[in-house]
Amino acid sequence: MHETRTVEFKETITNTFLKTVSAFSNYEGGAIFFGIDDNGNIKGIADVKQSCLDIENKINDSISPQPDYTLEVQSDNVIKLAVKSGIQKPYLYKSKAYKRNDTATIEVDTLELSRLILEGKNIKFEQLPCKEQDLSFEILHQKLKESIQIDTFNIDTLKTLNLYDNVKGYNNAAGLLADKNHFPGIDIVKFGENISIIQKRVTFENKSILEVYDQTIETFRDYYRYEIIQGAERKNIEKIPEAAFREAIANALIHRAWDVESQIRILMFDDRIEIISPGGLPAGITEEEYLSGKLSVLRNRNLANVFYRLGFVEIFGTGITRIKQLYMDGLRKPDFEVSENTIKIVLPVLEENTNLTEDERTVYKILSKTMLKPISEIAPYVSFGKSKTTQLLKDMSRKGIILVEGKGRGTKYIIK
Repeated sequence: MHETRTVEFKETITNTFLKTVSAFSNYEGGAIFFGIDDNGNIKGIADVKQSCLDIENKINDSISPQPDYTLEVQSDNVIKLAVKSGIQKPYLYKSKAYKRNDTATIEVDTLELSRLILEGKNIKFEQLPCKEQDLSFEILHQKLKESIQIDTFNIDTLKTLNLYDNVKGYNNAAGLLADKNHFPGIDIVKFGENISIIQKRVTFENKSILEVYDQTIETFRDYYRYEIIQGAERKNIEKIPEAAFREAIANALIHRAWDVESQIRILMFDDRIEIISPGGLPAGITEEEYLSGKLSVLRNRNLANVFYRLGFVEIFGTGITRIKQLYMDGLRKPDFEVSENTIKIVLPVLEENTNLTEDERTVYKILSKTMLKPISEIAPYVSFGKSKTTQLLKDMSRKGIILVEGKGRGTKYIIK
């Protein structure tokens, strides 16, 4: 056993553990083991009965409000303090709130503290009163009219959508949907052959996120969709599935942390698109649950409801699954990266080739992760050895799928 984000060791009982009690109570919970040193070596506690009383008294006297915890004496005189995630956030130690940063416990910043306060009151940022109350909703009205044939648009419509309250007025969700607002939006950069060459840079902000969504889709079409003529018909070809891009953008707008003054960033390359959204996963969902689609926790429920009514999203929580399905037959798959403060979705250009054998597909997937690789960087990741890998690369070169650069030990392979 070793220390993790939710596990901490304490060889002795000092007040420093109280910061971690605050951190565990404010977030996903965790356990503190007393009588184990930092390296995981069991030392034991001399008087476990008195020590349990000391731990209990320190928590009750120092943490406010009272956290939910249990104490258990384990073998070798080790005491386990299990702390549950609380609902009365923030949990303070000496008037400060703490969180875990990997295996360290640190004080939260002002933004994080405000989030904990709202969470303790069961209030979302989108539900707070909007700074601007002189708002118009022509774009939202038009979208509702087109999508669900709503002709009458008034204050009652906004109340039904949970965007307006008689006492508090318009909330932040309403501000985000208003024709003009003070919120960030989406920043798009289209690169050329490398990141030193910028073909286009555009930012959509301070306007309805419905308009931001539409303009982002139009920019996507400029670079990743084209027409071919087959006989008397024109046919649209998508280099990247537009449905996957729509899901990714809707996901970013619905699930991002809007209290962060940062744009959603879209980086467009010839072979992929990267969508980077501010704000990691909302509390209550793990990375595995998010990527598998097993569980959906809506950070901005009111926004999600509007997007659902307009048909921008289907069933809540199925976006990632749908993106994966759209690439089911592709050689390259979408990639998802989750960090504490961002979620990144990478959509590669569709590449299908039915002429590839299963072993060739394995080699292709390894090559697709970097621009150029020698055989020494490919063979360790396959199960069939260097000789077969070399033969597969030669076969793929003859098929015109990869290019070979250099000779001898300097030979490198790249996807054509």
